[in-house]
Amino acid sequence: MTTSHLAPPRTSDRSAWDRVLTLHARVERELSLALQSRHGIGLSEYRSLEHLVASETSELRMQDLADKVGLGQSSITRLVGRLESSGFAFKDLCPSDKRGVYAVITDEGRKRYQSAHATYVEVLSAALNGFAADPELGSTVQALRTS
Repeated sequence: MTTSHLAPPRTSDRSAWDRVLTLHARVERELSLALQSRHGIGLSEYRSLEHLVASETSELRMQDLADKVGLGQSSITRLVGRLESSGFAFKDLCPSDKRGVYAVITDEGRKRYQSAHATYVEVLSAALNGFAADPELGSTVQALRTS
């Protein structure tokens, strides 16, 4: 008996994951374009500001911020450098461990985050609503919204 190499059924893990990735890429593109055009920041910058705002101390170790945003050490260093150049954050040394570097949000960074947050929420909802009507992605949007 030979093994058939037919494509897996539509409900396979691979197919479901492909739909999640497609939805993710399309929503991320819409968010990125809106944040850049309306607020002059990228999606990673927005997410970094969001994590810094959420921090009780308004700061995070660079490695912790990198983990939260999903970037490597060199990428987070460049990202915080851009935030610093824009006046949205600055780097600070840990007083007890001079090797520890923190990203600290500024008042201007808080203001930019607050104005960008409304755009993020609006565009996210609009994008998901739009993709909910897509025959390929509608069930994925519904699954996300009901979980």
